[in-house]
Amino acid sequence: MADALSSQFLRSVILKRDTIVDVREYPFCIPAVRNLKELELHPSVTFFVGDNGTGKSTLLEALAVASGFNAEGGSRNFNFATRASHSPLHEHLRIVKGVRRPRTGFFLRAESFYNVATEIENLGEDILEAYGGVPLHDMSHGESFWMLLTERFHGNGLYFLDEPEAALSPTRQLSALVRIHELVQQGSQFVVATHSPILMAYPNARIYLFRESAIEVVDYESTEHFQVTRDFLNRRDAMLRELFAEAAPQTTMEFD
Repeated sequence: MADALSSQFLRSVILKRDTIVDVREYPFCIPAVRNLKELELHPSVTFFVGDNGTGKSTLLEALAVASGFNAEGGSRNFNFATRASHSPLHEHLRIVKGVRRPRTGFFLRAESFYNVATEIENLGEDILEAYGGVPLHDMSHGESFWMLLTERFHGNGLYFLDEPEAALSPTRQLSALVRIHELVQQGSQFVVATHSPILMAYPNARIYLFRESAIEVVDYESTEHFQVTRDFLNRRDAMLRELFAEAAPQTTMEFD
C-alpha cells in the first residue's frame, strides 16, 4: 500500500474555506460540501455514493475540472461548452497530487455524453480512431459507453466517472468491473460517483457515503444500495405488497 500511495495521481482534495464568500450560496449550501475538510482518495478506486442531491456528482465534477478536464466531459484536450452549468466549486478546491502524472485520462458524465460524442465527430477522423473508428452516435448509448471503456481508456490514466451505469446493462456492468480492474492493474486511478451496487463491489475500493451532515467512509455491505437490492431480491413479493399497500391501500394485487 505504501508504494501505491506514493505513486497515485491524486492523493486528496481540500476545501479552501477562506476563499468562500457566502456558504449559503450553491454549491456550498449543500451540507456535505459545506462540511468538507479533506477527503483522501484511494490509489486505485474511490466511490462517491449517496442519495440524490447530496453533492456527490457536484464534488466529482469539481474534482475533474480542478484536475484540468472539460466540465461537460472528455479528455484534457476537449474545450467546448454546450451550456455552462457547472458550479464554481472547483475554484475552491486544493488538489494534493502524488509524485506521478497520468499519461491519459477522461471525465465521463452520463448526462452530457451526447455532447462529447458530437465533439469527437467534430474533431475529425484522427481523433475518432482513438474511440474505435466508428461514430459514437451510430451506436446505442450503452455500446458507445463500452467503446469508450475498451478503446479510449488506457493504463496510467486518471478517470472520473459520473454514473457510468446509466447506459450499461447488469451484464455490461460486470464487464465494466473487469475493465476497471485491468486498468487499475496497469496503473490507473478512478473516482466514480454511482448508484450501482454492482460497480461499488470492486474489491478494496474506498467508498464515501454522502449524507446530509457529512461525508464518511463505509464498507460495501453498509451501503443502502447493497442492502435494499439484497432485501428486494430475497423477498421481492413481500416488499412489493408493502410498497403497493402504502401507495394505494384500497388496491389489491395477487402474486403467483
